[in-house]
Amino acid sequence: QVQLVESGGGLVQPGGSLRLSCAASGTDVKITAMGWYRQAPGNQRELVASIKGLPSGSFMNYADSVKGRFTLSSDNAKKTVYLQMNSLRYEDTAVYFCHARGLFNGRDYWGQGTQVTVSS
Repeated sequence: QVQLVESGGGLVQPGGSLRLSCAASGTDVKITAMGWYRQAPGNQRELVASIKGLPSGSFMNYADSVKGRFTLSSDNAKKTVYLQMNSLRYEDTAVYFCHARGLFNGRDYWGQGTQVTVSS
């Protein structure tokens, strides 16, 4: 099993920044991808950013709405991913969920979610 522990959400003004962290534990499962999704009230869960090809390679993917503002990075040794969010907008308000995919079992794992609220 894989447990994903998220941190870093909160309240921020428009134009501000936040950094989300997600640490994976349960080292018996090899992970091939990690990233972040978000879900706003009344909306479907959507991809924000992901990194694939772990641990040897990396391929980054970003939603068009966050390109140039959000940056995903990873620390493979710590099985942790970070999402640096800059120039935050009202429409970035959502619950952000960490995601991981098992390399051999193909299972999807989810964190509990962390609230990001952009408000003045």
